[in-house]
Amino acid sequence: MWKWTSKEESKPALPSRTPGKPSAAPPVPSVPSREPVHVVLMPQSAESFRPDVAHIGKSIAIKGELSGSEDVYLDGELEGRVELLDGSLIVGPDGRIRGNLQAPKILIRGRVDGNLYGRESVDLKKSAILVGDIYTPRIAIEDGAYLKGNVRSQEDIASPQTEKEGNTTAAKNLDLVSSARREDNT
Repeated sequence: MWKWTSKEESKPALPSRTPGKPSAAPPVPSVPSREPVHVVLMPQSAESFRPDVAHIGKSIAIKGELSGSEDVYLDGELEGRVELLDGSLIVGPDGRIRGNLQAPKILIRGRVDGNLYGRESVDLKKSAILVGDIYTPRIAIEDGAYLKGNVRSQEDIASPQTEKEGNTTAAKNLDLVSSARREDNT
């Protein structure tokens, strides 16, 4: 059977100066090792390295639309629209997006120039830079995040298509009001 021994017991005894008599010197206390401590850097977030997430790395640049039904971690550049039906979208600290984003959950650590449509939630971390509007029922903005735009928090979030239709209707109504005013003034 295995027997545990402490470090002190496993070291051989120092020879004494006089045979048969133990040394009168006190035992030397153990000193911690002077070896340098190696720091292991961990990624900023565990969600960025899950195996079930589509990972778009720093060196990737995309022009066009990105759509799908799974989680996406984007740390590269994207110019265009992103539409995820079921998955969440995570923009990493090196991610740069110019376009509208639509997903159930959106988490931003990088830069986005465009509107966010989070059907469930939008989360801006302290390194996030957003120039655009946010439409979501739940929002979290960490201290230090930069936001230049408006936030509309409500249960039913309009998709970009619904918003365009609403803006077109509002523009038509505005034209009707302004033309009616012109007719009243004549």
